[in-house]
Amino acid sequence: MVRWAWAGWLGLLVGVGTPVAAQANVDPPRVELKENYPNPFFPTTTIPFLISQDVCAKGHQPVVSLKIYNVLVQVVAIPVLTNASGSRTGGERLDSLRLRCGEYHAFWDGKYLDGRGEATPGIYYYQLTVDGERFTRKMVAQKNVTSQH
Repeated sequence: MVRWAWAGWLGLLVGVGTPVAAQANVDPPRVELKENYPNPFFPTTTIPFLISQDVCAKGHQPVVSLKIYNVLVQVVAIPVLTNASGSRTGGERLDSLRLRCGEYHAFWDGKYLDGRGEATPGIYYYQLTVDGERFTRKMVAQKNVTSQH
């Protein structure tokens, strides 16, 4: 049964789904790209992601890349993989790496790939690619505004 709430024209679009839909079994995601933190950020941010054990069946190690794009869809950065303690020293760029399944954190120092300096305030997109499958999210670079007296 579907119920409709009347609120003018909006009421035509709002409804309540059936209880059967709520009971459907939902498989956990094979790959989960989580929200970066902090968001908005400046000058650095961390991007967590998870590759489930389903992806690594029979010892498979997926090829993983993570790239950051500007609003013109130009690659501006490739974050580095952090180690278990969160240290970025010696971190590898996440560009076609073979990874085991598990939870990871990538770090972007806010600097452009071509060395032009820090990212300008605005909207950026980060895209995780796992064996050719893409997952994309949005983030915001925002400089801290300090009040002047």
